[in-house]
Amino acid sequence: MIILAVLFSAVRLSATTRHTDSIPANPKDVESVEAIIGALYHVISGPAGEARNWDRMRTLFIPEAKMMATGKRPDGSMARRVMTVEDYIKTSGPFLEKNGFFEREIGRTEDRFGSVVHVFSTYDSKKTLQDEKPFMRGINSIQLWYDGTRWWIVSVFWQAESPDVPIPEKYLKKQ
Repeated sequence: MIILAVLFSAVRLSATTRHTDSIPANPKDVESVEAIIGALYHVISGPAGEARNWDRMRTLFIPEAKMMATGKRPDGSMARRVMTVEDYIKTSGPFLEKNGFFEREIGRTEDRFGSVVHVFSTYDSKKTLQDEKPFMRGINSIQLWYDGTRWWIVSVFWQAESPDVPIPEKYLKKQ
């Protein structure tokens, strides 16, 4: 019984704790699920040679957020790479800025329960906006949380499409 009381107190305390950041978020970026996902795609996209606004990206995520890429290795085994937002900025940022990268949402399914939202956000990626065809497509599994005042990204977990794992038609439409 004492353990339950302690657990309940911890849950209640953490539920009232506000996540803050030293850089305030643009209120328009975090006012809705649509806005925060749009901001995520916008901040990683841009032409070759253009710096990204990594401070803006940091404001979209809870401090403990994870980003995880998954896919198949050349030997056929599955792999995953788990990163913090800072890890992503350090490892992917230079590539995105050097080579150009534009990612956009082309489909979405969304499930909600209370302050928790899960989005399957289907994307395509191009190196320039003028490219006729994307060089990659896939699905971002995005978990979001509403703290009563704004939306936060808790995690982004993604897999690119491949010949043996095509994107099902149901994920190519917006709900």
